[in-house]
Amino acid sequence: MIATVGSFVLFLGLVLSLYGAVISVLAGRRDRPDLLASARRTALVLVALTLLAAGLLIAALVNLDFSIRYVANNTSRGTPLYYRITGLWGALEGSIILWALWLTGYTALVAWRYRGAHRELMPTVLAVFFTACAFFFLVMTVPANPFARVWPVPADGRGLNVLLEDTYMFSHPPVLYLGFVGFTVPYAFAIASLVTGRLTPEWVIITRRWTVVAWYFLSLGNILGAWWSYHVLGWGGYWAWDPVENAAIMPWIMGTAFLHSVMIQERRGMLKVWNLALIILTFSLTLFGTFLTRSGVISSVHAFSQSSIGAYFLAFLGLVLVVSLSLLVWRSDQLRGHGELDAPVCRESAFLLNNVVLVGMCFAVFLGTIFPLLAELVRGVKVSVGAPFFNQVSIPLMAILLFLMGAGPLVAWRRATLDHLRRILLRPLGLAALVGVALYPVGRDYPAAVLIFALCAFVLASVIEEFWKGARARQRIMGEPLAVAVGSLTRRNRRRYGGLVVHVGVVLLVVGVAASSGFSREREVTLHQGEAVDVGRYHLLFQGLDAARESNHDRIWANVAVTNQGKPVGEMQPARKNYLANNQPISRAVMRSTLRDDLYVILTQADVDRTTGTHLATLKVLVRPLVIWMWIGGLVLTLGTVIAVWPDRRPSGVDEEAAA
Repeated sequence: MIATVGSFVLFLGLVLSLYGAVISVLAGRRDRPDLLASARRTALVLVALTLLAAGLLIAALVNLDFSIRYVANNTSRGTPLYYRITGLWGALEGSIILWALWLTGYTALVAWRYRGAHRELMPTVLAVFFTACAFFFLVMTVPANPFARVWPVPADGRGLNVLLEDTYMFSHPPVLYLGFVGFTVPYAFAIASLVTGRLTPEWVIITRRWTVVAWYFLSLGNILGAWWSYHVLGWGGYWAWDPVENAAIMPWIMGTAFLHSVMIQERRGMLKVWNLALIILTFSLTLFGTFLTRSGVISSVHAFSQSSIGAYFLAFLGLVLVVSLSLLVWRSDQLRGHGELDAPVCRESAFLLNNVVLVGMCFAVFLGTIFPLLAELVRGVKVSVGAPFFNQVSIPLMAILLFLMGAGPLVAWRRATLDHLRRILLRPLGLAALVGVALYPVGRDYPAAVLIFALCAFVLASVIEEFWKGARARQRIMGEPLAVAVGSLTRRNRRRYGGLVVHVGVVLLVVGVAASSGFSREREVTLHQGEAVDVGRYHLLFQGLDAARESNHDRIWANVAVTNQGKPVGEMQPARKNYLANNQPISRAVMRSTLRDDLYVILTQADVDRTTGTHLATLKVLVRPLVIWMWIGGLVLTLGTVIAVWPDRRPSGVDEEAAA
């Protein structure tokens, strides 16, 4: 019953998506408000249908309806209820439902938010949304139907991928997909501006907050993915430049370039072609990432199984690029900017250089990701591009970006004199030099990490100086206390100062990466019961093994007593789990986090000495400095985003979008 109803719902969603696309085009061509209103109602029905489809699949997972192939492949009788629910996005077909749910949700929100506004743009905007919806419903109807049946019906399922049995599965994929799908909004308005010929900054202003929100969710999704990798995969790292990780970071890099670039178009009317190209590429990279993870062309712990779905995504990606770039070429004569750089040194040139570096970084990651595919296609041999390549490329580019992040907001618009540069950069550069000199004795073997730390200090100093100068000016003029002045300053220019807070969050992330990459310590030892090992300032005593059987796995763990420079800090219990449905073992690392460092312990092997009868444990122990600052940086980034997108209070009731 669920399979039949679910398949019908998906087919109906495909039909309504095509209907919405057609009537949206007709509404624009014939100037028919009634057709546009019908398209808006269709968007609401479409999101309701997608919610129904998702609810039906969750019901099948919870009730263990093994007649549905997706349920049989991704759950079992021993799977806890929580993981049956998160199994909705635990494999290929279900993840497409989640994508479609967010896409139809964005479609309905945009249709509802701009009812009666932007009448020239909205027909094309909705047509783009409905076309994207139609594609995803087509995928769910033909090659990746989550309600496809299986016969004979198995007595039990294979169970969820054991790596996905983690509480953060509830947040990481949904948040990441919110970021991916969110970039459809600025893309749709960009295409609408090209189709209608309304090439003013109107579409940029309308989509500013949508873009920031999409960028934030994609940022948070990547951070949550790093955390998942850090505490679930049991290898002590958080980013391996895996192809699927790269697929998530590439649209983030391009979206970051777009966010900075549109500021110049808003202020000076420049970079129109550049901005349109950036948002087209950002949206295209979200599709490319989906193709990578669902086509089976790459091998990754994050990727889904091989499927014919890849051909569909590749065809749709090609269609998007051909249509979008053709429109861009068609309107090229009308897109020439009216402004130009007044001087080599100004804020515009800093932003432009920032964009060039970001696009270069994205291209390097793209090349390193697809090179193994190209090599196998052309030469028939398997090659790999590992972390060393990506690190060699990204570290110097990151250093340039950090310098621009610190200097860009301080440099004047249009023209900056040498005397101005000397005054604004003297103190931040002085602090950076002091930090570099102070860290060099302990980091002489890691000069890149020392340089990154110095540049992070430069950025923090420039942010503090910006807040200090603005707050001091308000103190002199308004007589406000310093804290009140900072609050007033931020409220009056949320976008600027929220952006500076986001910069602080990014700096904290970079600090955590640089410290944990350059100054970590690790040891792997086999200990008899009662033996100990020292790593850094920690002393670990192996006390023995224990075992237990859970609902869907056997678990064995080591009891390890930990002291820090002679002071007891507690017991850690790294474990090995063996899942009963597929007899798959996996290590579950444990960690102790402080502001200074993380103690990370992995049980790689557990045994009993046949001679003495004592327990044996092979432990991998890592001390990762300052890792926690990455996660704190994510919280600061969240705060900055909230500040930046929080609506301004305008007495007239007219917001920026209406002003467009």
